[in-house]
This record gives sequence, structure tokens and C-alpha cells, in this order.
Amino acid sequence: MKIKNSISVVIPNFNGKSLLEKNIPFVYTALKTSDIEDFEIIVSDDHSSDNSVDFIRTSYPGVILIENTTNKGFAGNTNIGISKAGKDLVFILNSDVELTAGYFKTLLKYFEKPDTFGVMGRIISLNSDKIQDGAKFSEYSFAKIKTHINYICKTKYSLYSYFLSGANALVDREKLLKIGGFNEVFNPYNSEDVDLGFMAWRLGYKCYYDHNAVCRHPNSATLKREPSQKLKNISKRNKYFLHFIHLNRLELTYYLIHLAIKTLFRAIILDSNYLKTTFSFVCSLDKCIESRHRLKKLQKQNKQKISLRDVSFFINHEIGITPITRF
Repeated sequence: MKIKNSISVVIPNFNGKSLLEKNIPFVYTALKTSDIEDFEIIVSDDHSSDNSVDFIRTSYPGVILIENTTNKGFAGNTNIGISKAGKDLVFILNSDVELTAGYFKTLLKYFEKPDTFGVMGRIISLNSDKIQDGAKFSEYSFAKIKTHINYICKTKYSLYSYFLSGANALVDREKLLKIGGFNEVFNPYNSEDVDLGFMAWRLGYKCYYDHNAVCRHPNSATLKREPSQKLKNISKRNKYFLHFIHLNRLELTYYLIHLAIKTLFRAIILDSNYLKTTFSFVCSLDKCIESRHRLKKLQKQNKQKISLRDVSFFINHEIGITPITRF
């Protein structure tokens, strides 16, 4: 098997000049101190208005710069960057993430396994060692997908992860392209990384977390300028998308009936935000149906029939009686 040790770093950017200025030097340091000699850095700019493009062009002429003429959203913008990647592995990196020296040293070995889709490292706060993101814990109940729980283990540094954070995901380029990158139905942002991880698992690949690879991240630096109600509405709508695409037929039927009843009640009490969110979901149902069918087609190509419940059972079985900390 070919050793995969070349990396395309893809950094989606939107009005993040100050973040790029601060964090790109850490990317170069992390690559060089990890003995990565074959790499490229790609900045995909999502029609910024803050001179991000001029900064990259002037300060980092060796960086591959993509200038979108319209705003594509996180998934669309990142996919354009991925399409330009030419190395074995693609490292999807948020512009507000600060990599530590030697970040990639413990990650490359995962790709010696033929079924590895990707791996993420530990994300800690910018000014402390408080952990923001660990391995993603799989908690699955009937017709309800939970994605907000992280977990770590004091006795293991390598764990299975339900999905990979879009802030620091190192993935196999070939497998990523087979999936088609991020699903753009989730634009402008939120839950596209969850869906990508679910897709990978359901096609027979595996996602990992490595506790020894560390990066720093402020709290929601890239989205803090967005109105809070807008964030809530998009998050809720995209959770609808996630359930529609990945629930089995019986659970999806239950889920949609429950959603219809709840929407009727919210209409009676004139909850406009809830109704707008549900309407936005309904308007995108054709894309959700297409995504669901595409997943089935890819599963057939890979000779897989893995459900999300199967993934959850596998991860929890692998944890077994090992003591873990959830947060």
C-alpha cells in the first residue's frame, strides 16, 4: 500500500484577513516540525470584502489562492478548495485555528489502514488547556440523532469518532472525492461536517480522534458576527436535513409525522421563527431526497448496508467498559 504522507491544507476564508495573518505561520510550522515535505496550502476565499485576497497574494505568493466571485457558503467554498487539492491527504482547517508544533506527527499512521477516512486532533481553548472538542460520542435513540457530545479517555489517546470536526479534519483525498466533499444543502454553515462523517462511516470507512495532536481555537470566532437567531434557525433546519438523510425508513416516517404535529402546534401559537425554519426545510426537500438516494447508490457501489444505528453500536461496543469522560 502506498504511504500517504503528502498534504493539501485547505483553508476556507470569509473576511478572515486578521485570522489568516495570525494563523498561517502556525500552519507552516506544524507541517515542517512534523517532517511533512510534500505539501501545498490552498486558501479558498468566499468573496471577502476585507482585503483577505490582497493579503494572501502579497504576503504568501506560494499559497494557492481561489477567489470566488459570489458567496458559496462553507460547504461550497471548501469544496472548491478540495477540488484544487493534489496531495494524498486533505487537511480542512478553519482560519481561526492555531496549530501546535508537530501537529501531524501522530496522525499519518492512521492512513496505513486501508479503511481510514480521516482523523481529527484535540481542540483546546486559545488561552488555556480546556478541551473544546474531543472524539465525537455516538448517542443514538429512536428517530433522534445527537451530535453535541464529546468524549475522551485517560488510558487511550486513539479513539473512534462519530464524525470529524470541520475545523481540523485530516482526510483521505480519494475517499473524500468519492463522497463528493461536503453536502452543499447544508450551506451556509452548520452540520456539514457531521453529515460527511456519517457518510464515511456508512460507506465502510472509519473516523478517528487522536488526543496527542493539539490545536487551539477561540470560541466561535468565525460565526460570532452572525445574529444569534439566524444561527439558531440554520442549526435547526440543518438538523432536519441530517435526520432526513440518515434515518432509516421507519424512523424517518415517525420523525416527519412528529415534525408535522409540532409545526401545527407552533403555527397555532404563531411561532414565526419555528415556522420559517420548517418552511426552509420543506423548500429543500428535493435536495434531501436526492442526497438520500445518492448515499444509497454509493453504499451499493461499496457493497455496504451500514445504518447510523450500526455505526453507533460499533463505536459504543469498541468503548466497552473503558472509562471515558463525556462533555
